[in-house]
Amino acid sequence: MLLFTGGFLLAHVVGRLPAGGRAPHGAYGGGRAPHGAYGGGRHADRHRVPQVGMTAAAAMVLHSLMDGVAIGAAFQAGGGMGLTVALAVIAHDFADGFNTYTVTSLYGNERRKAVAMLFAAAVAPVAGAASTLLFTMPPELLGGYLGFFGGALLHLAAAEILPEAHQGRPARPVLLCTVAGVAFIWLVTGLAE
Repeated sequence: MLLFTGGFLLAHVVGRLPAGGRAPHGAYGGGRAPHGAYGGGRHADRHRVPQVGMTAAAAMVLHSLMDGVAIGAAFQAGGGMGLTVALAVIAHDFADGFNTYTVTSLYGNERRKAVAMLFAAAVAPVAGAASTLLFTMPPELLGGYLGFFGGALLHLAAAEILPEAHQGRPARPVLLCTVAGVAFIWLVTGLAE
């Protein structure tokens, strides 16, 4: 439970750092870039620093690699646990791939670099999972790693996904989808046991 809380807090702190992928609150009117910031204009170059995009994309690739390690480690704990973690990772890795391509492109990198980073982000979970064939995690370390990973995922859901889902959308469908998502997680967890 301590590592679960630690994963949650670390994800929170990293998400609040200036290089965490967002402009400071209000810098672009609620996190959005001003009209023309990325599409040309006199001041566009200030906002398009290719190295920032590549660094953010590399962080996404590293994140995807660690997702793969979590899948492999979970399969070491048991087939049900492995399947549960794999489903969770696969479900959110589609968004990670989109974000990797987008952040690379938005900061002024060429399309071929964005595609290369997208490919790296797609291969990283497979490489991470495969790497766990080379070692067996002791049960104490495995439980801690999965707890830490779970805390980081909870932060992602609570701080990023749910607020975004509620922004500018009717409350009832969002609430129904949230309840359906929780029911799905409960079902998958029940099947894992």
